[in-house]
Amino acid sequence: MAKIERVRNIGIVAHIDAGKTTVTERMLFYSGKIHKIGEVHEGDTQMDWMPQERERGITITAATTIFPWRSHEVHLIDTPGHVDFTIEVERSLRVLDGAVVVFSAVDGVEPQSEAVWHQADKFHVPRLAFINKMDRVGADFSAVVNEIRQRLGAKPAPIQMPIGAEDRHQGVVDLVRMRALFFTGDEAEPPREDEIPQGLREEARLAREHLVETIADVDDAIAEKFLEGSEIGESELRAALRRGCVAVKLVPVLAGAALRNKGIQPLIDAVVDYLPSPLDLPAVEGVNPKDPEKKLTRAPDDKAPLSALAFKIAMDEGRKVVYLRIFSGVLRPGDDILNARTGHAEKVARLFQVHAEKRERIEKAGAGMIVAAMGLKHATTGDTVCLPSAPILLERIESYEPVIASAIEPESVSEKERLDFALAKMVDEDPTFRVHEDPETGQTIIRGMGELHLDIVVDRLRREYGVKARVGKPQVVFRETLCRAAEASGRFERKLEEESIFGHVHVRVAPRPRKSGNVFQSKVPEFPPLPPAIVAAALSGVREAAGSGPVGGYPIEDIDVTVLAVEVREGASPEIGTKIAASDAFRRACAEADPRLLEPIMSVEVVVPEEFLGAAIGDLNQRRGRIEDVGARGGKRVIQARVPLQRMFGYSTDLRSLSQGRATFSMQFAQFDSWG
Repeated sequence: MAKIERVRNIGIVAHIDAGKTTVTERMLFYSGKIHKIGEVHEGDTQMDWMPQERERGITITAATTIFPWRSHEVHLIDTPGHVDFTIEVERSLRVLDGAVVVFSAVDGVEPQSEAVWHQADKFHVPRLAFINKMDRVGADFSAVVNEIRQRLGAKPAPIQMPIGAEDRHQGVVDLVRMRALFFTGDEAEPPREDEIPQGLREEARLAREHLVETIADVDDAIAEKFLEGSEIGESELRAALRRGCVAVKLVPVLAGAALRNKGIQPLIDAVVDYLPSPLDLPAVEGVNPKDPEKKLTRAPDDKAPLSALAFKIAMDEGRKVVYLRIFSGVLRPGDDILNARTGHAEKVARLFQVHAEKRERIEKAGAGMIVAAMGLKHATTGDTVCLPSAPILLERIESYEPVIASAIEPESVSEKERLDFALAKMVDEDPTFRVHEDPETGQTIIRGMGELHLDIVVDRLRREYGVKARVGKPQVVFRETLCRAAEASGRFERKLEEESIFGHVHVRVAPRPRKSGNVFQSKVPEFPPLPPAIVAAALSGVREAAGSGPVGGYPIEDIDVTVLAVEVREGASPEIGTKIAASDAFRRACAEADPRLLEPIMSVEVVVPEEFLGAAIGDLNQRRGRIEDVGARGGKRVIQARVPLQRMFGYSTDLRSLSQGRATFSMQFAQFDSWG
């Protein structure tokens, strides 16, 4: 176990196909963790270990590893770039101290790059930017730096200047040390350090001046020396860069071509030099689980009480493996711990350090480490585990609502039990995967984040669990909302044997802005006073009724529901009657409030050669798409549009056909909306 100041917990994040896994593979090779470089296109990388990942050449699940570099211990998570698996990025960023964001030098800031950047903003994660694929036709380092500044609202600080681009890319100028690094592309040869070529010295001098100016904007010590015209040394510049990066005030930017083995060693140096150790960040914050008003903190110290966050659940031959980030204290096999969310006592059976799908048993884990544990039966994603004598509840990890659904049924009655078992295990693993039984048809419905997500689920059911099942065509998951305010009353009166049940409730419903959520409140007059349990029963009735709207029985969202009056009768059982009457009043009010169906609307970006632009726009219009912008990037045209999800099925095939295979697209969920 390295000293905590020598630990780096980092993630590699980016848009799909920007080169995250290729960068990770080179980091492992140059650190000595592996002795042969695997390639994504050959399906033999260490980090893409699932059969589905190797066949498709994409990352599906966040994979964890650990490697040494310059007497430091780097814990790394390689995350997916596909939008269907964005929860893997979200839960990884929640427990990481820093991130390397990989951009393509040709494609720049792509939609999922933007999404993960804002996820990192949410968790205040310090970042480095690595502009990859400098050897590709159309590579433009300066253009990508400008996009990072303009589209992401960041302050990029290029600490390198590329030497050449496309097929002339030879290396980089290190602007901190003012030395040139040349790469041959041979995986066995280290970078060769030399003087900056004569023809680049003036450009490098100006680039370093610009770097100093950028740092001076966020660092008073450098600003003072800069204004005085004093020489700023390498160590001063490095220390200021680290301060600015850790404080998320600037983003050091590096360049290279991972597939050609260029730029990786300086990138790992930058991870060690500029990204924070657990000690550089504030103590983790939480609350007392029994008194949420009481704020608590845990310092990153082995001597502090244990606190850890379960950020990922995986299944190993049906056994639950819980991935933990330990924020404070020490964890050992055999320890009795508390699940702060559920209140359940748990016992750690075994602890592991993880390298992709391989695990190595360890006897203890300290603050700042990312480990896997077995034996935690009740833990789910986002749960806090801690000492029973010092409970703390950390902020949970938010999930996403599924937007696509399919019916699934076993091929025989004997398969039903196996299917149910497998689905339950997969729900445990993936917070964005949901399963329910349709009460009308009795069908099992699976829901996920997209077509690819459900394809992977079904493929895993067949391969890992041996389930033989038939799957229906994907269906869109709808929502409902209201367009105007309305009021209504509901009344329930019944005699059951000797018990009388009665309730009379008056409610008002009104629309709220899109994506603002539901609000349920009571404005029942204080006189005559009603027992709180009766008002609570009315609110419970309207909440439950909001799960099924009047148009198609879909959940209603973005509404304001107010209970205005509750009438009870002496001698009658009030709570059951009030709850049923409130549900009835809510349904009647909704029927009068112009209910509308909402469908999932996707934000779509299409990158297409100029000659196919008209055909691509025409196709999107036929899909009820609304074109928001048409721009240019790297010699191609970029279409930004909003399109209903139900019209995007099969789009990849159609786009390939109309563009002779030369166009690409990406899409992510934007919002539920009523779409004309």
